[in-house]
Amino acid sequence: MTTSKRLAVRKVDKFEKNITKRGAVPETTTKKGKDYPVGPVLLGFFVFVVIGSSLFQIIRTATSGGMA
Repeated sequence: MTTSKRLAVRKVDKFEKNITKRGAVPETTTKKGKDYPVGPVLLGFFVFVVIGSSLFQIIRTATSGGMA
């Protein structure tokens, strides 16, 4: 075999091995789905704003006599 033919055969063999490995993703690199899309600080701030706004509205309604 000439050098170029040996090199071509080696490249084809490497390519063939790569074809058989496609789709075999290790389990450690896949996402588990347990992470939240937002951080805990942002989530806490959102809950604080929503609950605080609700409480403020209830207090304001109670002090004004229930009339809107």
